[in-house]
Formats: sequence, C-alpha cells, structure tokens
Amino acid sequence: MKSAKYSIALLLGFALLYLLPLEFRALWQPDETRYAEISREMLAAGNWIVPHFLDVRYFEKPVAGYWINNLSQLIFGHNNFAVRFGSVFAITLSALMVSWLALRLWRDKTTAVLSGVIFLTCLLVYGIGTYAVLDPMITLWLTAAMCSFWAAANARTAAGKAGGYLLLGLACGMGVMTKGFLALAVPVLGVLPWVIAEKRWKEVLLFGPLAVVSAALITLPWALAIAKAEPTFWHYFFWVEHIQRFAEQDAQHKAPFWYYIPFLIAGCLPWLALLPGALKHGWQARKTESGAFYLLGWVVMPLLFFSIAKGKLPTYILPCFAPLAILLARHATQLLVTSKTLKINAWINIIFGGVCTLAVLGVLAPWGLAKHPIYASNEKLKVIQAGVAFGVWALVGYLTLRNNARLWRWAGLCPLGLALLVGAVIPDKVIDAKHPQVFISMVRPQLESSRYVLADSVGVGAGIAWTLKRDDIRMYAKPGELNYGLTNFTDAQDKLVSREDFARWLAAHRKEGNVSVVMLLSKDKEPEDQAMPTPDHLYRKGRFILFFYQKTP
Repeated sequence: MKSAKYSIALLLGFALLYLLPLEFRALWQPDETRYAEISREMLAAGNWIVPHFLDVRYFEKPVAGYWINNLSQLIFGHNNFAVRFGSVFAITLSALMVSWLALRLWRDKTTAVLSGVIFLTCLLVYGIGTYAVLDPMITLWLTAAMCSFWAAANARTAAGKAGGYLLLGLACGMGVMTKGFLALAVPVLGVLPWVIAEKRWKEVLLFGPLAVVSAALITLPWALAIAKAEPTFWHYFFWVEHIQRFAEQDAQHKAPFWYYIPFLIAGCLPWLALLPGALKHGWQARKTESGAFYLLGWVVMPLLFFSIAKGKLPTYILPCFAPLAILLARHATQLLVTSKTLKINAWINIIFGGVCTLAVLGVLAPWGLAKHPIYASNEKLKVIQAGVAFGVWALVGYLTLRNNARLWRWAGLCPLGLALLVGAVIPDKVIDAKHPQVFISMVRPQLESSRYVLADSVGVGAGIAWTLKRDDIRMYAKPGELNYGLTNFTDAQDKLVSREDFARWLAAHRKEGNVSVVMLLSKDKEPEDQAMPTPDHLYRKGRFILFFYQKTP
C-alpha cells in the first residue's frame, strides 16, 4: 500500500513537472521553432533521409534526433506539446536507465528510485529536458552506451559480454546519427579511467570490434542513403560541424575553459549540498567500489572534453548529469545517519528561492531598483506570479528543513512553481524578442494573404513557417544558419533576397501577390533605420515588425 502511494506520487509529480506545462508555453526562437519546423517539413515531404529547413538543405545535424520529433508530431499533431515531447521522452528513458544502473551497482531500490528522481529534478536537466533541442536525445544514447558497457563488463558469460558490446555499438551508432561523432568520443573517454584502473584492456580489445560492427550496421543504411542523395553532406558535416566547432578559433559560442563549472553547480539544484560529498566519495571509493569510480569517470572525462572544446553551450554537459545523479543519490542514502548535509541542502534551497523572490520583487519589478526593469508597469500580475514561482522553491526548502529526516526527498518538488508558472511570467520584453508565435498570431491575416513572406531571422522565419504550415519562407538580407544550404545549391539561391536587391525584387514580385517582410529589430534600432521601401501597412510589437506590401497591378 505504501509502495503504491509512492508510485502515484512519483507519477503525479512527473506529470506536473514534465507533461502539463508543455503546451502552455510559446516556442522559443531560434531553437524550438527550428526543430519544430524541420520535423514538420520532413513529415510533410515524406523525406526522412535529408533534413530540410525552410525548404533548404540543412546539414548541421544528422537525422535520428529529428526522427524522435517526427514520431512525436505524427502521434500528437503539430502543436507545442508534440514539439517538446520528444525531449521529454528521451530524458525519461534516460532517467529509467539511470535507475536501472543504480540498482545494478548497489542492489538498493531506494537508491535506484532516488537516482531517477534526482536526475529528472536537477535544474539543468529539467530545463533542457522540457525544451525542444537535440541534447536530450544524445543524452539518451550516451546513457544507453554507458549502461551497456557496464552490463558487458559485469556479464559472467562470453555471450553476455558480446550482447553488451553489441548494444554499446547500437547506442553509439544512434548517437552518431543524432549529433555526430562525439557519440563515439564521449563513451570512450568516459570508460577510460575505469578500464585503466581495472586493467580491462584485454576484454575491451577482444569484444570492442563487436561494438564497432554493430555501430556501423545501424549507421550505414542512412549514411549511404544521404551520401547518395546529397554527396556534399559528409564533407560539410565532418569538417565544419566537428573540426571547426571543436578546435578552430572561429568556432561558434566560444567560452573559457572554466565555463561549465557554474552551470554544473547551479544545475545540481535542488540537490547542491550533496555535490561535494558525492564527488569526494566517488574518488575515495575508487579502490573499494569500482562502480562509484566508473560513475566519476563518466562525469569528469566528458566534462573535460567539452571544456577543452572552443565552442560551448550549457546544453552540452547534460549527459554528465546521468552518472552524477546516481552519485548524489548514493551519497544521500548514506547520509541518513547524519542529517547535517541534508539540512545544508534545505538551507541552500531556502536561500536560493528567497533571493530569487527578492530579486524579482525588489529589482526586476517596475517598482524595483533596476534602472531598466525587465517587467513593465502593466505586468504587475506577472511579477507576483514570478515571486510565487520562486517562493514555492523556498517553501519546499523550508518544509524539508522542518522535517528533515522524513521529507528531505521532497526537495525534488522545488522546481514545481517554475514549471507551472514559467509560461505566464515571461516579461513582454522577452516575449517580443524570443516568442514569435505571439506576433505571428497578431498579423496572421496579413501573412496568410501574402504570396511571398520574407524574414531576416531564421528563428522568426521558422516560427512563421510552423504557424502557417508553409515552408516557402524566404530569407531577407541575412542567411544565418542556412548559409550553406542557400549559397551552395542553385535551386535554393532564389530563397535569399539581399538588402541591396530588395527594391528591384519587390517591384517584380508584388505583381504576383502581397508581400510580407518580418524583421527582428536590434535593441537600438527603429523601423526607419531599415531603409525599406515604404510599406502599405506597418505592424510592430516589441522588436518584431511586419512590412506589408499589397499586390500591384
């Protein structure tokens, strides 16, 4: 009976955190609008081999991550829930594997369940796991790879070891088809310290080829198919998306070596107080608990790998939280005899929630101390709701402090206020720059009546295409991330209209129908700074602006 109540509580908490909020938040540009539209176009065209984005070849990522999103939209339709459910699905499977591995390591159901709960409720995991990007998918395959290797290493028969290595190869192959060759590098680096410490080189060399074969078998059909359909794909994907992004000076999102440290720390909330002890125990137990050392290597080696890379984003270290959650859970269950660390954890959550509440009410609010408040004077309700969202975090921390021995696990509910209210508390300033769906809904009649629609931002163009269910959106002035597809294929070059050529292009094309140009203005720009031909109508909301040109005879 008690077990049934816990199961119901876990399912309810999962639904409140991971399912209920998905539909009620507008899509963010450029990431969510991008992945929503790519999958919509793949389904519309029936082409599951070559990704297209705004009807332009898009070679920045392979295809398996899109397949998960495709299935989500195929089942649930073209809506915000479906766009994000692929990420939720992947992160949930990862959590189940985290629990499975914890159970295999320590044969303790409490640690196993807690590992999954901690993983799902870590702030960085939750933030990315409900956001439509491909990182939850690659986390799924990397977690599967590391679990498969552990299963193989601990199998008692040659057949069991062979099966584990075959599964390892399948997971790595799917990882390659999701986000590229890092799906091969990360598992190798992750297991390396453990293999060295346990002197398992002979076993790895003996069974490793099976993983190579199975990775090749699952990858090869699509790899050959896209090479036949698009002969330049692999050259671009390997040199530009791997070598350049990892090592060259002009890599995207450059950041210093220590960039990930604050994200790792903040990402462990609401379990932060457990982090130092969990890492310390993983190191101290390297000779007595090989599983703890295996998990530590899985955390540290990928973290170093991503830190060395020139290009960095917080989402890249998401796979590190799978083993970290198990270490945190193991450390927490061992602390039941002394609650000092758990009390510190409660205080951290109280302080974090309280400081954020004070920051919203005293600094970011229109009456706050900030010279340029994020919230406008007409957004008082949003300010109150934001304060409540962070107040819930502090309140849960307080409850776990009052009854630490019994309720400390309920720290996992700290993000609940944010989960349920975040869609309602986003300031208009942010909405009018990052949520194109709101503006598109306002000018939808004009866009739907236009024969030609142009956008100067790929993310905004994707939002228009997704909302109107049309992929013939042209780029104005800036190709953005579509540069390779627009400039290297003759059948796509008419999809980019330069600023200098726009007046001539407009004079010719508005004879065929209405023309709309949607722009995302820079913070310090005004419409008149754009040097556009005088429109028949002009619509603006925040930084979004529509130039509407009616058809001429």
